[in-house]
Amino acid sequence: MIRKHFAGFAASALALAVSAQAFAGTVTTDGADIVVKTKGGLEVATTDKAFAFKIGGRVQADYSTFDGLYTVNGDNADAAYFRRAFLEVGGTMFTDWKYQINYDLSHNSGGSDKASDGYFDEASLAYTGFGPLVIKVGRFDPDFGLEKATSSKWVTAPERNIGYDLMEWVNSHDGGLGVQLSGSVADSVYGSAGITAKDANDSDGDSTKQFNARVVFAPLHADGNVLHFGANFARRDADVASYESRFRTRMGMRGVSTDGGNSAGDNGNRVSVGSNFTAENAWDNDTAWGLEAAWAMGPFSLQGEYMTRKLKADTAIADREAKGGYLQAAYTITGEPRIYKLGKFDAIKPANKQIGAWEVFYRYDDFTVEDDNVTVATATRAVGDVDLKTHNLGVNWYANEAVRISATYVKAKADGVINSAAAGDDSGDGFVVRAQYAF
Repeated sequence: MIRKHFAGFAASALALAVSAQAFAGTVTTDGADIVVKTKGGLEVATTDKAFAFKIGGRVQADYSTFDGLYTVNGDNADAAYFRRAFLEVGGTMFTDWKYQINYDLSHNSGGSDKASDGYFDEASLAYTGFGPLVIKVGRFDPDFGLEKATSSKWVTAPERNIGYDLMEWVNSHDGGLGVQLSGSVADSVYGSAGITAKDANDSDGDSTKQFNARVVFAPLHADGNVLHFGANFARRDADVASYESRFRTRMGMRGVSTDGGNSAGDNGNRVSVGSNFTAENAWDNDTAWGLEAAWAMGPFSLQGEYMTRKLKADTAIADREAKGGYLQAAYTITGEPRIYKLGKFDAIKPANKQIGAWEVFYRYDDFTVEDDNVTVATATRAVGDVDLKTHNLGVNWYANEAVRISATYVKAKADGVINSAAAGDDSGDGFVVRAQYAF
């Protein structure tokens, strides 16, 4: 006999028990009936939805080749790596408590200090009993931006826009813990606010504190009929030693520098557009703003974001700023709409099980970085603003609801910065293919 609470706290044992009982043809309980689902992972839940347990995950295997700006010598290089390899465990306890644990076995999304081990991408607990408000605590990425809100399983291009590189702290937990309050109204309004204590201490041992806020208004919010607007804000302390102030970006090509797996090695060029002042008193705070908008009609979707970042100096050095945005258009040739959930886009589910769903897309990124600390031209940096542009043209094949194959061509250009005095390239070409299995 399997008790109701046992389904919530010992689901692995429950799954074995269910399998054993299946040979006898029956499964009985002294409480709510139990439902077992195997489509998209293994899920065990009580019919009253008071307890649930699900095991899932995602594997993304990438191969990329690139040249020009993407390499130090300008010649062609390639990389093969697991972009993500997540094991995901989540569920419900006592109706109002939700938990989620995601562990990344690929090492690729963590920092370089995590390259030899996997790491917890998320380990959080949420209370929903004050609905529609949700209180969430633990390790999870702060809320900032439409592309980040969309799961990496279903984001359109293989890498998100380069603005997230230039201000990557805004939606990264950096190994810390946080608390977030979020809620929605009538499927049209969503808001969140949270504080994260990050793993970067000042000389007194105090952790770096970061505040995030996001608000979304979606007057149209049905699949294939979306009108979405949003605004974002993030601010964090920067008065710590060795603060990362370089404003770096891989320009849409992860293979130039990966934290786990094969990369271009020393010949990979991760573009850095700002000098790195690392003294504890060099900087005061780091602030980012963002606006987002999206529109979808049937199989066509259009979305974009505008972002700004200002790193405020606390000494005689000048402030550093970045601003810009992206615009993306996508069309599903086979006619399926992109699923929309308040505040984010989700998967495309193939209507035809034989041919799957086919999507084509184009994204243009354009960001400018201003660094007045550069007063003399060098072999790799001109005086004045740096303008970074990428063109992403690709196709996604959703073979079924679990398997996705992608191919994307990326054209990058960086006015005001070059990769080396020898090569002299300020533009580059890259191509990346991905095989994904999400369960």
